[in-house]
Amino acid sequence: MPEEPCQCPDCLRFYREHDRLIREFPTLRKQQEINWAALQSFRTLCGRVLEELQKKLNSNSSNTSEENIHKVSIEKKEKSITQVISDLENINAHLYSIEALMERVFDVKVSEEVEDIFREVAGELAPDPLNIDRLRLNRLLHQTPDLPEK
Repeated sequence: MPEEPCQCPDCLRFYREHDRLIREFPTLRKQQEINWAALQSFRTLCGRVLEELQKKLNSNSSNTSEENIHKVSIEKKEKSITQVISDLENINAHLYSIEALMERVFDVKVSEEVEDIFREVAGELAPDPLNIDRLRLNRLLHQTPDLPEK
């Protein structure tokens, strides 16, 4: 018996986003491009936040001598920032590795005929939820008394 997909809010949001990405980028080329853009935006944002935290840590270090009264609180804060910096550096290292692997994905080119198959399968995997036929079907399914309620 197949297991039902999780219905928690996070998973539902993921399913919606997953389907939207398939609908909006239904070809190999478009998937390559959107994944590359997502990777680059993730790296850019992580890199910038990392820089900001490093600046903050450096400024806190220089102000430490002035604020010996709150030394324990400052040390805890610096430890926390140091841990986050370490985590973000690890994320950036992983993102660089993923980037190297993604470059290989761009080596693959397919014909327009294969891109058409991608579009067809995309329509099956993630049909437009606002399509009038799908809305009618959903309405009928929700009115059917023998279907179990979720």
